[in-house]
Amino acid sequence: MTTPAADVPIAVAATFARIPAIGYGTGGGGRVTAESVAAALACGYRHIDTARKYGSEPAVGAGLKASDVPREDIFLTTKVSHENLAPADFERSTLESLETLGVDHVDLLMVHWPLPTMDLAATMTALAEMKRRGYARHIGVANFNAALLEEAVRLCPEPLSALQVEFHPFLDQSRMIALCRRLGLVFVSYCPLARGRVLADPVLTEIAATHGRTPSQVALRYLIQHEGVAAIPGSGNPERIAENLAAASFALTDEEMARIAALARPDGRLVNPVGRAPDWAA
Repeated sequence: MTTPAADVPIAVAATFARIPAIGYGTGGGGRVTAESVAAALACGYRHIDTARKYGSEPAVGAGLKASDVPREDIFLTTKVSHENLAPADFERSTLESLETLGVDHVDLLMVHWPLPTMDLAATMTALAEMKRRGYARHIGVANFNAALLEEAVRLCPEPLSALQVEFHPFLDQSRMIALCRRLGLVFVSYCPLARGRVLADPVLTEIAATHGRTPSQVALRYLIQHEGVAAIPGSGNPERIAENLAAASFALTDEEMARIAALARPDGRLVNPVGRAPDWAA
């Protein structure tokens, strides 16, 4: 059973996947090391997010090995990249990830990005098979729009547990959060600090001063105060790693939540790779 630091809430899917609402994201390239992963676990993180495409699986595996935290207490996520979505490649990629991580299963295995040319039914069948073979306790998808997500849920032979997409105070994801709730999925937010842009925002700075917190903590608290939402901030700095986790230890008022929600704008998306990103409005 996953046991996070005392104040960290748990987001629960309809499949009973229990995901700590603040996780350690490892998509930051070279800043992620075995030491930073071990530091995250030492200060109370119990949700670690990686992906084959990030190149951080070796550091995560080494950090898990160096940590005293039992494997069963850690919710570990990795993802299969878009190059490996064909059924013939899916299992190979999954097994390579498990070997690199030094584990016999992950807690959540996700499709990292959809492809316009993919056979969604075949990909979902391959994803479900990884769960059936015991390589993953739960399965999900990342970077799917609403239409793709509903179709994936319909086509997948096993129930999905989570969607991971970009979400921060400058991007309105209320529609996708509502859809995830209806479908029984946990909504996992990547890029939750908008690549550092939250630090200079006057509204977040003012609210942070009121609580004796930092703008990053206020932004993270805003995300996880939505029911069923988790966030995966990343850092290589032990102080920042601990600071991010402490966002779970206070609450925002309804008025403050509304002020932050008003920061969202149509051009707020930061991650939108040409040729791979879906039509987000679909």
